[in-house]
Amino acid sequence: MDLGVHLPQVGPGANRETISTFVRKAEELGFHSLWVSDHIVVPMYPSVPYPGRPDGRFPVSPRRPFLEPLSTLNFVAAITSRIKLGTSVLIIPMRNPVLTAKQLATLDLLSEGRFILGAGTGWLPEEFEALNAPFRNRGPRMDEYLEVIRCCWTQEEPSYRGSFYTVRDVGFAPKPIQKPYPPIWIGGFAEKALQRAGRLADGYHAFGPPEFVAGLFDKVRRYANEVGRDPDSMVFSVRVEIISPKQMSNVFVEAKRYRQIGASHLLLAFNVRSMDVAITHLEQFAEAAATEL
Repeated sequence: MDLGVHLPQVGPGANRETISTFVRKAEELGFHSLWVSDHIVVPMYPSVPYPGRPDGRFPVSPRRPFLEPLSTLNFVAAITSRIKLGTSVLIIPMRNPVLTAKQLATLDLLSEGRFILGAGTGWLPEEFEALNAPFRNRGPRMDEYLEVIRCCWTQEEPSYRGSFYTVRDVGFAPKPIQKPYPPIWIGGFAEKALQRAGRLADGYHAFGPPEFVAGLFDKVRRYANEVGRDPDSMVFSVRVEIISPKQMSNVFVEAKRYRQIGASHLLLAFNVRSMDVAITHLEQFAEAAATEL
């Protein structure tokens, strides 16, 4: 099982010194990948409960620092050389797809082919509103925007005409280093997200306890089979939020359960309250992964 770790992108660790120290240590210890999350703004009073927690409360205060994901990964690409870089997940329908395609192609080029696009539809109406992007029909728009992005990455003269976006007869260079394009991992719980992952993605990026995730994996595999794809060729990834010391001690017990249900990648996300503690966690994770995973 490959082991990824989330960057200290949010809160007191969201600064140059902390991120530099953290990512260099993660690469030195042999971690597979480094990840960022995506929120441009956090509403003061969100109208929709957060789907990632039973109480529906979003875990990040609107007043906490939250670094922009792609800028952060460009910085990290410049100070690392081997470790892969991913988004968990980039909210595709609240962005211009051609601009996004250019930003991601640039990141893949400057990182020498290390980028993984974790992609999702988003869930916060107020965030879309702040970016002047429509919240309705974001699922169908995500499908189109991903097509636009792939056209830009693969066609010499990208052209696409859809219900929500049209681009034609433009030059787009450079292309990403990875061919035909960087891996796309789809995240989300909705049935449409599972269909999208099974039918077009290189991987599915889940979140939740093993019993819940097992059901999601099964559905993604079924949708892949329906269109003649081999689900065994897909990456099945799980993000694990580590909030308390008790969870820290149990994380590798859970990791074995995730591996048993088919997960091939585990993303560990924990609060970086101090660099000494963060480095200790990285060393513990790396040692346990070498002996237990």
